[in-house]
Amino acid sequence: MNVVRLQIPAAAEYLDIVRLNLYGVASKLGFSYEDIEDMKVAVSEACNNAVLHGEPESGGGQIQISYEAEEDRLIVKVKDSGEGFSYKEVSEQAGPLSGTTASELKTGGLGIYLMQALMDEVKVVTQNGTEVTLVKYMQAKTTE
Repeated sequence: MNVVRLQIPAAAEYLDIVRLNLYGVASKLGFSYEDIEDMKVAVSEACNNAVLHGEPESGGGQIQISYEAEEDRLIVKVKDSGEGFSYKEVSEQAGPLSGTTASELKTGGLGIYLMQALMDEVKVVTQNGTEVTLVKYMQAKTTE
């Protein structure tokens, strides 16, 4: 298994670096453009949560990202050192947008919903910070 590791400050202006690294690793592995775009959205959501909730009071937090290439999948882990949250509770509330006006929309959970919808596996561990593990499997290539 090959692993690429990246550590960035917990600030939104560094998230492009995460997406560029993801694109490089995923394209090298042969993922389709559509799968790469899905992964970019999911990983961006995980990183946005790390920026918002990692260590907002100190402003000095770091985010660790790893891209683990396996034969049939890419595993992306996003870890921050902020206070954890109840993943089970938030994921139960997660869902697509509902409501007809902006004031009717509920806050929270949309990022988790997107991660779950776009990735094949999502795991969240909230111990000593939060670590989000996102897994995307290679699609079987069809020959015509």
